[in-house]
Amino acid sequence: MSLPPEKASELKQIIHQQLVKMDVHGRIREVLAETIREELAPEHQQLSTEDLIKALRQRGIIDDVMKELKFVTDVKEKERTSAPKPSTHFVDREPPLLKKTNIDPTRRYLYLQVLGGKAFLEHLQEPEPLPGQICSTFALCLHFRNQRFRSKPVPCACEPDFHDGFLLEVHKDSLGDGSKMVDATTMLSICDPVHMVLIKTDTFGETTLVASYFLEWRSVLAAENGITNVAVELLGVGTESKVSVGVLNIRLEMYPQLNKTLSPEITSTQFALERQKTAEKERLFLVYAKQWWREYLQIRPTHNVRLVKIFAQDENGVNRPVCSYIRPLRAGRLLDTPRQAARFVSVLGYERAPVIGGGGGRQEQWCSLLAFLCRNKGDCEDHANLLCSLLLGFGLEAFVCVGTKAKGVPHAWVMTCGTDGTITFWESLTGHRYIHRPVNPDDPPLVEQPKPLYPYRTIGCIFNHQKFFGNCQPSDAVEVCVFDLHDESRWKPMSGEAIKSVCPPGTSSVPAFPPLCASAVDAAVTSNEIELQLRILVSEHRKDLGLSTVWDDHLSYLLSPALAAYELERTTSISAGNEEFQDAVRRAVPDGHTFKGFPIHFVYRNARRAFATCLR
Repeated sequence: MSLPPEKASELKQIIHQQLVKMDVHGRIREVLAETIREELAPEHQQLSTEDLIKALRQRGIIDDVMKELKFVTDVKEKERTSAPKPSTHFVDREPPLLKKTNIDPTRRYLYLQVLGGKAFLEHLQEPEPLPGQICSTFALCLHFRNQRFRSKPVPCACEPDFHDGFLLEVHKDSLGDGSKMVDATTMLSICDPVHMVLIKTDTFGETTLVASYFLEWRSVLAAENGITNVAVELLGVGTESKVSVGVLNIRLEMYPQLNKTLSPEITSTQFALERQKTAEKERLFLVYAKQWWREYLQIRPTHNVRLVKIFAQDENGVNRPVCSYIRPLRAGRLLDTPRQAARFVSVLGYERAPVIGGGGGRQEQWCSLLAFLCRNKGDCEDHANLLCSLLLGFGLEAFVCVGTKAKGVPHAWVMTCGTDGTITFWESLTGHRYIHRPVNPDDPPLVEQPKPLYPYRTIGCIFNHQKFFGNCQPSDAVEVCVFDLHDESRWKPMSGEAIKSVCPPGTSSVPAFPPLCASAVDAAVTSNEIELQLRILVSEHRKDLGLSTVWDDHLSYLLSPALAAYELERTTSISAGNEEFQDAVRRAVPDGHTFKGFPIHFVYRNARRAFATCLR
């Protein structure tokens, strides 16, 4: 096997580092001295290479070195296979370092292994994929106490070949003594489940939510030798939430092992108490919500047709209070401004929940945040919930609004209230912002009224993680609504205590919010690939029309500032850099020729689909 010069020098460097680390030179010197002393007569003090190698082998030094080097090679091999395709821009390569997982010896970890699946009957007839063939894949996404993981994609099959392990830190924020190892009793009080979401990606890159499951991991605390195997039955989502889609074999193990395990009676009693407590809170909230709704209808009987949404079904068909879908969410350094957050939410795909059968019925399904982020698309409510959570994280007073658009289509959007009383609507599907100026119906006809630019027609209620208001103004038309939320004659509030009882962080019935993660997509590589695919599609299309195609790489590069300016404008509402772009294009276009072009915006990476849209 011949290596290119740079690889050979890299390998030499790794071997040299390992030899220095193990102090092999020192050990060779010792062996050398010992061999000369013991094995050779005083008159033959000449040592051949064969004698030295033999002596090193006998003492096991060569085996030690080879073992260590094999370990290094494995790591390098792993890095090489998982590295993304190189892009056309230059990337500084870091010096070769051994990657180690940071495991804190004072913390407890849950090691969750997924050891294959079975009974995914929808894929019973699926043929074995040929090597190199593109096929549909499954990927498992996990979230546990602010940690997110994603499995390697495996081909869809009746028995998908999942073999992944995830190391989850079972840390407790308020332990008091941070250096003390958490014991089994303390861990029993950590009621956060492991949220598992199964995503299917088809051959065109379209994603589908297959299942969403909350795994109760604490059974491992009562298992002998700290290991337990569970078969998890995954149920479908939406209209199929009662139908089994398959079974995952999962192995749970505690690291380091527990000194003392709990008895199964203790864990089952704890689970029963938690369920009972949660059920009682939910029952009391339901009683309160019914009473609130009766009072709301007494104000005006016509209120029963307003879109006042107190509960909404999640992907598993469970009814949850709408306030539990919102929580202040901080994006760290991933998003810098509220407008950037609006831009981020708007580029997540829009897709209404699938409905079986015709009739134009609308299947309602509000997704948990993990399912929405992992699938990378969702309905308008999912977008509005995420945008509202991000704006609350940025310190704004934000609410999700539920109402209708033109033609009475139900819709959800976001509203922020400024300290000076300014009301701003944020359309989560486009990132557009609108200032609300109410029309006063009592003004004389000659008074000029502000013309609303937003697409919203009626509004039934607004809510966030702490507040819920039902609109009880004479008209629910958005243009005449006054958003004075302290005026109970206009907005009927719900009790903050009642909302807090079912929506605090950490209730077992309400999943915790996962953190946002940086994109795994290399933007430069993906851009180049899409551009190449689009060039081929355009050339083929023009060829069918009997036209030849010549590509001008210089002009293509000059369009980059224009695209960057459009992106900046979408994010900040500020246009910049247009003069330089126009000047560069004028210089590049020959006399007697005209430059024509207009931007088209897509929120997906499918080149064929984008080209089909351009042809419309």
